[in-house]
Amino acid sequence: MNCNVGRVKEIRRFPVKSILGESVSAVSVGERGLFGDRLWAIKNTRGKFGSGKTTRRFQQMDGLFNFKARYEGITPIITMPDGTEYRGDNNALNEGLTEWLGFQVSLAREESISHFDEGPISIITTSALRMLSQEIGELVDPRRFRANILIDTESPGYLEFDWVDRLIKVGPTVNLRVVAPLQRCIMVNNQQEELKEDDRVLRHLVNNHSGMFGVWAKVERIGEVNVGDEIILQ
Repeated sequence: MNCNVGRVKEIRRFPVKSILGESVSAVSVGERGLFGDRLWAIKNTRGKFGSGKTTRRFQQMDGLFNFKARYEGITPIITMPDGTEYRGDNNALNEGLTEWLGFQVSLAREESISHFDEGPISIITTSALRMLSQEIGELVDPRRFRANILIDTESPGYLEFDWVDRLIKVGPTVNLRVVAPLQRCIMVNNQQEELKEDDRVLRHLVNNHSGMFGVWAKVERIGEVNVGDEIILQ
C-alpha cells in the first residue's frame, strides 16, 4: 500500500568527500546518486583519500571540516579556512590544500571505485532527529549526519529503519530503494561551522542503536529532487 510519509525538507550535496558541502533547493539524481556528490576527494601521496577514518582506501585527516565545497556548474569551488576560494581546475588549489593541511595532497576526481562509504544516497528524518534529541537531552543538528536528503515527517521514532527493502518515490520522477541502516563513525562528533565537538552523539548511538542512524538507498529511477517534494512509501 502506498502512503505519504512526508516531504523533502533539505537537500545537501558534498562535492568533496569528508569536507563540508552545500545546501541546494533542487538537484538531478542519476544512478550514481545526487549529481556531483562526493565525486572528488583529497588524496595524499600514498594514494589514500581523506576521510574521518583510516581504512585500506581512506586516510584519516584532521581538520577537513575546516574546508567547504560547492559547485559552479560542474566545477567544484573549494573554500579554505580563511575564506579564500579556489576553483577545482586551478593548480593553485593543491598548493593551498597542502599548505593548510601540512602535508602534500591533491584534489582527485573519482575513477573506477566510488568515494561513497556505503551507498549513493543517505537519508535521515526529522522524526529520528526528534527522538535522538529527546534521548540525549539536547537538540541534535541534522548537519552532523551529512545526509543527502532530510525528510520532514510527523510520524514518531526511527521510522526509516522500517523502510529497508522498500521503494520510496521522491517527487514525480525519482524512485529510491532503501538498502540498509547507516553505520556512523566519529565524524558525527566533529566540530563544524558553529557546531561544537560533541562525543555524546556517537557514544549514544553505539550504546543504544548499534551505531546506526539514518539509511542509505540506491537509485532505481533517475530524475530530479526538489525541496518540498512528497515522499511516497511503496
